[in-house]
Amino acid sequence: MKITGVETYWTQTPFDMGGKPKVMGGLNWQTMNTVWLRIRTDSGIDGWGEAFGHGTAAGTLTVLDTQLAPAVLGQDARDISGLRQKLAKAFHIYGRNGPHMFALSALDIALWDIAGKVAGQPLWRLLGGSPVETMPGYASLLRYGEAPQVAAACERAAARGYRDVKLHEITTPEIAAARDTLGDDANLMVDVNCPWTVWQALDRARDLEALDLTWLEEPVWPPGDHQGLARVRMEGGIPIAAGENAAGLHDFRAAFEAGAQDIAQPSVIKIGGPSAMVEIAALAKAFGVRLVPHNAYFGAGYLASLHCNAALAPDAPFERLFVDLEASPYGELVEATNGRVTVPTGPGLGRDPDMAVLKRYLAREPTIHTA
Repeated sequence: MKITGVETYWTQTPFDMGGKPKVMGGLNWQTMNTVWLRIRTDSGIDGWGEAFGHGTAAGTLTVLDTQLAPAVLGQDARDISGLRQKLAKAFHIYGRNGPHMFALSALDIALWDIAGKVAGQPLWRLLGGSPVETMPGYASLLRYGEAPQVAAACERAAARGYRDVKLHEITTPEIAAARDTLGDDANLMVDVNCPWTVWQALDRARDLEALDLTWLEEPVWPPGDHQGLARVRMEGGIPIAAGENAAGLHDFRAAFEAGAQDIAQPSVIKIGGPSAMVEIAALAKAFGVRLVPHNAYFGAGYLASLHCNAALAPDAPFERLFVDLEASPYGELVEATNGRVTVPTGPGLGRDPDMAVLKRYLAREPTIHTA
């Protein structure tokens, strides 16, 4: 089964978050930036993937169009492991994290989508999962920066059936407003996106300890300071989650060996796709670290993350950004009902995107590569 075509798409979809967004991750969130990859084969079976986009969409697309596409045309789409190793070695000189790894993640997702379609099975089945119709989700709020807006967002999340909420706030008043709104029974998580030194993180963790957080996510800069993060975990009094910025399997191993994480959070569109998720899940199990995959996207990576969550971490809630997209190429598959998300049952990722909807939000004309 030869790869005969590679197509890349960039969509920008307006969304409503019920308030004014604050800059987060260097991005002023106005639209959802999604980088799509389509792999075509001579058998007529296509696969869809997603590469990390957000504020780096243009850089990721450059790698997909100038390096990955020429490298995979004519290759066997069934050789997931072989292509993964070959391209990882070819691209490693450009860095083990960033746009090249994002591109490889998209390819891995697309090839697994093809494999599921060939087998007539959903991806979660190929990964060894058991059937499940829905999973509990948690509402992952963007950053508001104002306590009244945070409280209002938490009220909306609770009204939609979410029991658990994650914030991206970095100051105590906003986090306290969420706890006051949700009550003591809700699980409240906080992702601060690597802002503090070890000493600052310890001070802030002690300040937040009374709010009974389920986890504090990525409190230390830089994210590769596993020893510093381990100290915050041991002395800060709050479980520590991290991993969305990890540079591969060995970075997770270094974090686990340092005792830096209670919860591991690999991101399927940043870490190398489902193939890498399987490896990291096994490693986390061996070290007794809980796996809770990271998800902050709505393209093919959303569905891939959902399949991985269902198969590899069935006891973990699924992260869904708490925004309302103007429309989605996947329709109701990316929606949550009463705080629960639907696990696809169709072959591969479970559904191909609606091209009419996808094309409606194109940020540029698609790029098409053929053998």
